[in-house]
Amino acid sequence: MSERCIANECLETTGFRYTLSLVNGKYKMTILYTLMEFGVVRFNEMKKYINEISYKTLSATLKELEADQLIYRKEYPQIPPKVEYSLTERGKSLIPILDGMCEWGDKNRI
Repeated sequence: MSERCIANECLETTGFRYTLSLVNGKYKMTILYTLMEFGVVRFNEMKKYINEISYKTLSATLKELEADQLIYRKEYPQIPPKVEYSLTERGKSLIPILDGMCEWGDKNRI
């Protein structure tokens, strides 16, 4: 078996880089964690839970996650508007990674 040489490799072509491109962002992992923990969450509930996120940033980040097919947005035709968010099957496939991060944090918290 030959040893890999970094000079012959490119980070851009790795699965790690692709995954990172989907979840990289200040609040993306936090939103995914929130949906993992609570299932179906309304916009204002998420805003209150995350707290430090602005409405504008929350809205933009949710749109990005929806465009990447990690979350599902369900809008109800009523007044006032009701919108709920949940993980798609693709988003749910990240749960083992999120669980691993939670376990690591619990074990290594200082």
